[in-house]
Amino acid sequence: MNSKKIIISGVGCALADFLYTNIDFTSSSCKKYLSKKEGDGGMSPGKLIFTEELEKFSNKPFPEILAEIVGPQSPDIFNLGGPSLVSLIHASQLLNKEEYEVKFFGIAGEDETSERIFEALKRLPLNIRNYSKNKKYTTPFTNVLSDPAYNNGNGERTFINNIGAAWFFDKTMLGEEFFNSDIVCFGGTALMPQIHDDLTILLQQAKKKNCLTVVNTVYDFRNEKENPGVPWPLGKSEQSYGLIDVLIMSAEESLKISGQKSINAAIDFYISSDVSSFIITNGASDVVAFSNGNLFLKTNTPIRMPISRKITSDLVSIPADQRDTTGCGDNFAGGIICSLAWQLKNKAKGEFDLAEAVSWGIASGGSACFTIGGTYFEKYQGEKLNFVHGIQQDYLKQIGC
Repeated sequence: MNSKKIIISGVGCALADFLYTNIDFTSSSCKKYLSKKEGDGGMSPGKLIFTEELEKFSNKPFPEILAEIVGPQSPDIFNLGGPSLVSLIHASQLLNKEEYEVKFFGIAGEDETSERIFEALKRLPLNIRNYSKNKKYTTPFTNVLSDPAYNNGNGERTFINNIGAAWFFDKTMLGEEFFNSDIVCFGGTALMPQIHDDLTILLQQAKKKNCLTVVNTVYDFRNEKENPGVPWPLGKSEQSYGLIDVLIMSAEESLKISGQKSINAAIDFYISSDVSSFIITNGASDVVAFSNGNLFLKTNTPIRMPISRKITSDLVSIPADQRDTTGCGDNFAGGIICSLAWQLKNKAKGEFDLAEAVSWGIASGGSACFTIGGTYFEKYQGEKLNFVHGIQQDYLKQIGC
């Protein structure tokens, strides 16, 4: 039993989400702004684009585009967003602070948006001492357009991102404290370009400190735009794969990073790479996971795990305007991080349970469907853990564990 306090540090995408619900992607006001081909700057359900690229695509300023799509309505909700920030918030809520500490490293501007972000963070247990502000830059934000009826009622979002201050955060801003951790997490670094480009170097530094390494990806619009059809890089070289303990991707991201045309081909690619384990989510379809035995027990073949039936059935009774898929993937990653931290207390490397970790990911991702926006603010400490644990226990029964 590992009695020392487990330190988890993460860096990557953190921003304000301005969420608009009940958008219809098939409406005439939306369809004209939908992408015609990969990387052209148009909107695409489930994907992220940059505001400046959408402006070039449509030859209109973004405020005009937004007004045409959403009309006179203000955002339905402001929430904390970003694959790094949201996943770490989730982990900080589920892990008790006596045995675990979760830290976020990042940058924001000094503006009204950052004021709202930091005010919201006061209500959360995440350590943000290394989340700095710089008045020279704009705080990153995303307008999230959510269509709850899309994909046969499963819902989908499109993300229009202003990258802002994240352009200027680099590896020199991390410092030794980041690497003096048990687990380091790189979340959505494609939206923090200098960190993303130096991912190989940062993973090497983490491994020198014997950290467990987690990479959860995001749609890499920058590389797709610059080199359409070319596999998206994770750092400067494919050396990165051998330095990653857990690689978490959506199905789309797994195809783009591997350069393959089918999920099965992508799975084969990752199995043949040096990555210790990988997990591929695919909306309402099965999660695929594999381990080469370095961290988790070896899986001779990929394991396929269905989504939670309880989540699916419970959502039917909830009105469309009270449920949302924003943040499902980020909370999924947060659930994986929690399971790693728990297992690190009593298991040696090579003995971790992959199915157990994925069950926490599925329960965590599913829990996000019941709120608008990716971050849930607890009414009392332990509320979210109790809710997610109930889903996870039901899920284990579902899959016969």
